[in-house]
Amino acid sequence: MQSTKSRRKVAPNTAPGTKTTATDNGSADSADKLDQLLLSSAICNNEDIGPFIRKAFTSGKPETLLLHLRHFARSKESEIEEVCKAHYQDFILAVDDLKSLLSDVESLKSSLSTSNSKLQSVAGPLLDSLDTFLESRTVLQNVNLALGSISTCVRLIEICSRSNYHLSRNNFYMALKCLDSIETELLDKTPSSTLRRMLEKKIPAIRAHIERLVSKEFGDWLVEIRVVSRNLGQLAIGQASSARQREEDLRIKQRQAEEQSRLSLRDCVYALQDEDENEDDQHDQHDAVGLSNGLGIDGHSGGFDLTPLYRAYHINQTLGLEDRFKQYYFENRKLQLTSDFQVSSMTPFLESHQTFFAQIAGFFIVEDRVLRTSGGLISKMEVENLWETAMSKMCGVLEDQFSRMQTANHLLLIKDYVSLLGVTLRRYGYPVDALLDVLSKHRDKYHELLLSDCRKQIAEALAADKFEQMLMKKEYEYSMNVLSFQLQTSDIAPAFPYVAPFSSTVPDCCRIVRSFIEDSVSFMSYGGQLDFYDMVKKYLDRLLGEALDEALLKLINTAVHGVSQAMQMAANMAVMERACDFFFRHAAQLSGIPLRMAERGRRQFPLSRARDAAEDMLSGLLKAKVDGFMTLIENVNWMADEPPQSGNEYVNEVMIYLETLVSTAQQILPAQVLKRVLQEVLSHISEKIVGALYGDSVKRFNVNAIIGIDVDVRLLESFADNQAPIFSDGDANQLKLALSESRQLINLLLSNHPDNYLNPVIRERSYNALDHRKVVTISEKLRDPSDRLFGTFGSRGAKQNPKKKSLDALIKRLREAS
Repeated sequence: MQSTKSRRKVAPNTAPGTKTTATDNGSADSADKLDQLLLSSAICNNEDIGPFIRKAFTSGKPETLLLHLRHFARSKESEIEEVCKAHYQDFILAVDDLKSLLSDVESLKSSLSTSNSKLQSVAGPLLDSLDTFLESRTVLQNVNLALGSISTCVRLIEICSRSNYHLSRNNFYMALKCLDSIETELLDKTPSSTLRRMLEKKIPAIRAHIERLVSKEFGDWLVEIRVVSRNLGQLAIGQASSARQREEDLRIKQRQAEEQSRLSLRDCVYALQDEDENEDDQHDQHDAVGLSNGLGIDGHSGGFDLTPLYRAYHINQTLGLEDRFKQYYFENRKLQLTSDFQVSSMTPFLESHQTFFAQIAGFFIVEDRVLRTSGGLISKMEVENLWETAMSKMCGVLEDQFSRMQTANHLLLIKDYVSLLGVTLRRYGYPVDALLDVLSKHRDKYHELLLSDCRKQIAEALAADKFEQMLMKKEYEYSMNVLSFQLQTSDIAPAFPYVAPFSSTVPDCCRIVRSFIEDSVSFMSYGGQLDFYDMVKKYLDRLLGEALDEALLKLINTAVHGVSQAMQMAANMAVMERACDFFFRHAAQLSGIPLRMAERGRRQFPLSRARDAAEDMLSGLLKAKVDGFMTLIENVNWMADEPPQSGNEYVNEVMIYLETLVSTAQQILPAQVLKRVLQEVLSHISEKIVGALYGDSVKRFNVNAIIGIDVDVRLLESFADNQAPIFSDGDANQLKLALSESRQLINLLLSNHPDNYLNPVIRERSYNALDHRKVVTISEKLRDPSDRLFGTFGSRGAKQNPKKKSLDALIKRLREAS
């Protein structure tokens, strides 16, 4: 059993077992004791005794320290002994407890041994099972690790196989995605170092291979797109041409409808566009959509395929080479455009201009498509820079080529194609004003060349004219030579064969002028200028007033020698007057302005000089013919005893000729032209009659002769009156007025009061066509002593006739006035 007594605590004391004396043996002994006390105190307090040891060794007295320690030990032995004595009973009790505990331990040991034996017998099989389990689990882990590695390898092989498949199919993007998947997901997890090294080596090689293939495919596309661009440009410009032609056809139908409406026809055709035209419009709209969507000529993508470009751009984006590919694309396309600017010196520009402009048009159609669909491959600024370069080069080429050309048709062909190019590219948003400015700049040169060509054609047409009325056997000939120029005078179709009043010169010249108008309008139109009728009219005036009028004048002055030729020429000029009205209407219609505006600004007949020359030539020849008959006036008996009853011989001949002339001329000459010619001829006959009385060949005449002349003039006036069915009454009166000089002179000579001529009012009303000098001379010749009225003219003592007296007064006053 355990003791309940507590252990006694022993406090250390100083120098136990030692005794102090009252006296000291000196200071050394005191110091030793003090050191001993200090050492004992440090040991009791568990302090460091190192300083004491160092001090002892430093002073060279370790023995003293050892002695002190021994004294301290002896002092503690006594204390230990006291403590042991104090606790001995407790120790005995503890030993007894230990002995009891030892027996319990032995019992426990036996129990533990038995339990251990049982545990060993039971746990042995379990441990064997555990070992088997752990071994199986390790195998399972190894198998799972192997399966994971195999799965990774299988997936890796599958992706590699898929990449190879895509490569074999040229699906480069999918192949690159497979490579990216291998790198990011499987390469670090690949258990095989050999396979990993192989992939690390092959993946960059495959990417380089894909880059080479894509670059080659893109290079092939760059070569192919040039041919495609040319075809594409030709197709686009061709569609613009077709659209322009349909617009022109529509305008023609619209003008025809407006013309019918203007003529107040009730059966006007208002359907200006039929189903076929609608189908054509839809077809062209489909083609235009196809072009804008990158389709080819047949509507398939093969003609305008940007897939290689997009794939190359996408692949380079995937490879991280986007910026380099953009630069490469732009530089190559710029080089292609520069090469497209080369104009071959071996081929005339007229033959190569369509290819030249179609190539450029196709280039920018492609670039517009790339700009809109490539997702940033090329910027708008870069396309604009390319277009500015192309525009500058095209303008330079046009300037150079236009300056070399000396044929108007060549300029027109190139201008038409350039204007179509402008229409085509304007649809894609490209500015073409600079090109149109170049065309406008050469407008004057083109028209000068065109005028020169027309002069040559007019000269050839006039040289081939035989001055014969044109015979038309078929309706199409009438339509081609008459209706097409609106030369008809009636809406009723004539019977065939039809003899036209004009010669072949008229339709030939009309065709030349119409072609000039159409060429001029073609050059002026589609050039950005909306109102160009004034310019077309200016050049048309030059053609008519300079080229045609001068050529006709030259023909009249050099080639017309007979009355029939002159009559034909005058008839031609009358028809040309109607043709000129058609020319200006045609120019107005083609220029797109209302006809009323063209009619409002119409000037005088531009061929008036040629017309007047033709009529003058005809009247001159007729006067010459008449002069041949008028020579018979010398046979007139100026001192006749009795006046002739049926006129003198000359007037009968003249009347026969005039009637024959009218019957012939009215078949070819318009009424107004015939009236003017007859008026000139009658006026000339009147002058010849007056001239005969005034001339030196007639020394004197009597009243009977004047009465005979009066009959002659009445016959001529009757002839004028008989033309009323041909002319209007007013025109017939104008013909009679052509005989006014001879009529007024006869009236004056036969008047009972000739001195009334001196009255200004009467003279202005009845004798305004007479020259007073001629009146004096002719009146002085009126001498007839046998006449009772004038019998006293030379007799001093006879009674003078009042009429004779009045005439003498008239002569005297006129002489004084002169």
